[in-house]
Amino acid sequence: MTQFSTPDVRLRPFVSADAPRLAEIANNKKVSDNLRDGFPHPYTLADAENFIKKFVGQEPATVFAIEYNGEYVGNIGLHQGTDVYRKSAEIGYFLGESYWNKGIMTQAVKLITEYGFKNLDIVRIYTGVFEYNQASQHVLEKCGYTKEAILKKAICKNGQIWDEVRYGKVKEE
Repeated sequence: MTQFSTPDVRLRPFVSADAPRLAEIANNKKVSDNLRDGFPHPYTLADAENFIKKFVGQEPATVFAIEYNGEYVGNIGLHQGTDVYRKSAEIGYFLGESYWNKGIMTQAVKLITEYGFKNLDIVRIYTGVFEYNQASQHVLEKCGYTKEAILKKAICKNGQIWDEVRYGKVKEE
C-alpha cells in the first residue's frame, strides 16, 4: 500500500469507507467553484462512491486521500499524459473548506510532487488554476512551481469567462 506523510499530513489510497466523508467535504459550492465542471455540485454519496471505485487498488497509485491529523480532509492526484505528453502529469487537488489556509495543501503538494518524480516515469508536473484562486497559486509557488503562462479568457466557470494561470515544475536532474 502506497502512503507517505509529514508529521501532520498523510497521503494514502482510498478505501470504500471514505465515500460518506468525501460526499460531506466535497458537497460545497465554494469547493466546486475552484474545480472543473466535471466535479459535480451538489456532490452526492453516489458521486463519491463512483469516484472512489475508480482508484481503489490502483497501481501505481496516483490519486490519494489527504489526511490531516488522522482525519480525511481532501484529495490529490497526478494524471499522467498520453502520446507526446506521456512524460508529463497534471496535478489536481481539493480540500474541504474548513481545512483551507492551514498549510495542509502545501504539504500535500510537496509530498505528491516528490512521489511523482521518484515513482512515475515523468519529468514534468503542471496544472491550470482559475485566475481568482489566489490560494492555490500561492500553494504552487511555495512548492517551487513556476508560473509558465496566463491563458487569456480560457475558462468558462459559472457563466463567466476567466483567465487560466498555468504552473509547472520539472524534475531536477
